[in-house]
Amino acid sequence: MDKGLSSFIQKLNLVAQPVISIEGVSSDAFLLTTERAHSFLPGQVVAVTSEKKLAPRIYSLCTAPDEHAMGILFNIKPGGLLTPQLARIKKGDKVYVSAPFGAFLGDDRPGWWIAAGTGIAPFRSMARFGMGANKMLIHGSRLVEGFYFSDEFSSTFGDRYVRCCSQENGKGIYSGRLTSWLRQHKSFDPQLQYYLCGSAEMVVEVRDILLGGGVGLSSIMSEIYF
Repeated sequence: MDKGLSSFIQKLNLVAQPVISIEGVSSDAFLLTTERAHSFLPGQVVAVTSEKKLAPRIYSLCTAPDEHAMGILFNIKPGGLLTPQLARIKKGDKVYVSAPFGAFLGDDRPGWWIAAGTGIAPFRSMARFGMGANKMLIHGSRLVEGFYFSDEFSSTFGDRYVRCCSQENGKGIYSGRLTSWLRQHKSFDPQLQYYLCGSAEMVVEVRDILLGGGVGLSSIMSEIYF
């Protein structure tokens, strides 16, 4: 995380919120929900920590603005300080949460949503808010268990939901990285909006594929996960 972003996070006002639930969605990923203290827009993020003396991290909200709870999706970072603590949180415990912020906002224009790993979180918020009708959703994961909320997405998107798995095989799953799937297309509709969410490496690689396929830079929005 760069120093400017770290400084910005430290200045946020974090408020204690009761945990409504925490649910394991894979062997190392969790959906944590708290009471909703603020209104927000699909695609926005919050800073979260388990205690004020521990530096918070930024997470996309993966619940919709019209739901009673605010939810984040996180996985345990090996050697991390915060995520192992968050994974041990129980219902009724408190976490410290900032007001929502960010400009990676969903809209009703036709487009593609492209995510890797827990980068799927903002697209779940957008989909649950009714923004998925004219979207293609492409999700990349190393393992099949990493296709979080796949039943939900399959129901919403049908054959517009593409899962790309780089290390395992499965029924209805593309065997390979999502960048390999994208490269097979060679060209893309320049009239669509393309939303990318994942690691810096993934975002840069996908952006270059899209630019090489005829998409203008102004049609590409990205959110990088640290």
